[in-house]
Amino acid sequence: MRRRAVLPILIAAYLAAVAWITLNPAPGNPAGNPLLRALLRAFSAVPGLSWIDYDVAEFSANVLLFVPMGVLFTLLLGVWRWWLAVAIGVAATLIIEFVQLFLPERVSDPRDLLANTLGALVGTAVVVLSARGRSRQT
Repeated sequence: MRRRAVLPILIAAYLAAVAWITLNPAPGNPAGNPLLRALLRAFSAVPGLSWIDYDVAEFSANVLLFVPMGVLFTLLLGVWRWWLAVAIGVAATLIIEFVQLFLPERVSDPRDLLANTLGALVGTAVVVLSARGRSRQT
């Protein structure tokens, strides 16, 4: 019962953070981030990891940004409606990419749709597989 009261608050806070990160009209320049540049240099120095560049980091960050969406909406809607949690993730990213078309400092990219959808799928899968594991134990 308590989870049902906290979950909408968590979802609202998460969605506000996603909106701020993705729709802020004056985004920072992540490519200019010294920590990110140092990490990418470190990866490029490791044999076999030189393929990790800014595009890979950005794609991975987009996936990770939407994992909580899959988790939170699957918890809210129930594991039997996992597909609805994924659909919400797809709809959210479509809205974000559409709005970004009208923000001069933003770039709408079809790869973001793929990454964000993948993130929502991963988050949903984590909850569904955890629920199946728990149900087998009981």
